[in-house]
Amino acid sequence: MTDIGRIGILVVAYNAESTLTQVLDRIPPEFHDQINEVIVSDDSSTDGTFEVGEAYKESSQLPVTVLRQPINLGYGGNQKVGYRLAIDQGLDVIVLLHGDGQYAPEKLPEMVAPFEDPTVDAVFGSRMMDPGGALRGNMPLYKFVGNRVLSKFENVVLGTDLSEFHSGYRAYRVSTLKELPFEKNSDGFDFDTEIIIQLHDAGKKIVEIPIPTYYGDEICRVNGLGYAAAVAKDVVAYRLQKAGFGDGNRVALREGYDFKGSPESSHGRVLEMLATRTPGKVLDLGCSGGLLAERLLRAGFLVTGVDAEEVDGVRERVSSFVLADLNHGVPEGAGSGFDLVLACDVLEHLRDPGSLLRDAGDHLVAGGTAIICVPNFSHWYPRIRSTLGIFDYDQRGILDESHLRFFTKRSIRRLVEREGFSVEHLEAVGLPLDVLGVQKGWRKLILALEKKLLSLWPTMFGYQFILELSQNADSRR
Repeated sequence: MTDIGRIGILVVAYNAESTLTQVLDRIPPEFHDQINEVIVSDDSSTDGTFEVGEAYKESSQLPVTVLRQPINLGYGGNQKVGYRLAIDQGLDVIVLLHGDGQYAPEKLPEMVAPFEDPTVDAVFGSRMMDPGGALRGNMPLYKFVGNRVLSKFENVVLGTDLSEFHSGYRAYRVSTLKELPFEKNSDGFDFDTEIIIQLHDAGKKIVEIPIPTYYGDEICRVNGLGYAAAVAKDVVAYRLQKAGFGDGNRVALREGYDFKGSPESSHGRVLEMLATRTPGKVLDLGCSGGLLAERLLRAGFLVTGVDAEEVDGVRERVSSFVLADLNHGVPEGAGSGFDLVLACDVLEHLRDPGSLLRDAGDHLVAGGTAIICVPNFSHWYPRIRSTLGIFDYDQRGILDESHLRFFTKRSIRRLVEREGFSVEHLEAVGLPLDVLGVQKGWRKLILALEKKLLSLWPTMFGYQFILELSQNADSRR
């Protein structure tokens, strides 16, 4: 395990006076030299858990730190304290262990071994990988069935393939935790589900290993029905907010925007529109992480990306990148003589989108074109919310909290024509089913229905508008 780095063990404990010493004693002696920190976090127990931890610290060779929370933070809140400490102390891997003995400390070496692979971000101990093992370990039948049903539901909604979502035996690469907004998660038991969602959303690699199941005399502090309802709400809320329906208060996601690459989505349609063009110079305004630009680069285009924030990896996905606030126009360092200007999902973020369009036109060659994508404010979702008097902002989508301007089909057409462009093509695209997570079995039916609705009433069912523009001859300066 020489390549893993500094290893920490976070023992979350609540009223674990009778079990804590035994749990710590069961950490394999041959593994002691690998451990840099054992953090025992007593969540304001009403018994002597803290005193037991302090006594163990004085007599043990392990590097033990014992914390006592002044108030009960909850299962998730207690983890947050431990992970913040792991980050502050420069640990490389932190393993979550329960002070009640439900998870086997003997498995610690196996929990950290996968981190020798630098691509692994998290390791989960699973009680379901050994067929029948959970029931042999005295897991109550109702809990076994509930675990299987909930895990299946979560896998379907999230598009994951984990054998178990509900084990509390976990290890995380600390650098990965630093990238996740875990501190915004629930303080309750559904914290564990929310951090899985965040790992999945960030494209992180999770490895599972089999662990034994042990159910003894420990007190279960989980309200089963309440927990099931909470995790179900978490995964459904995630899927909805990925498609632009939700404010992110339920599950906090990372910053940045997703590539909508299905053939029916805006990015997919842009790529299809450009598939028959001779590759040339492209100015990608508001390129975000460069995921659309990367596809164009593969097709032979030279792409200059511009954005107000530099997302990790963007410079590898574009020919050149310029960091600039587009509220001030196209930056001088972007160059000129472009065959195509792309402004996908950017105009709505600007104070004066018309000014950027005029400036972009000045950077086009004669005969050059522009393609823009904007959300449709006349879509049924904002219409219904406005009608019912519940208008508010979401984390993503049409009502994205960072949007400064809203467009309808009429208003975006008037804007581009006022700035010296002619609309050569305008189309509405439907919901981003790829980020919504619609499964293949339903996808064909939903696409057929959506296509019909778009043809009948595009301003009601169009999620976004795509416009292909040419510059009027008399508007060139």
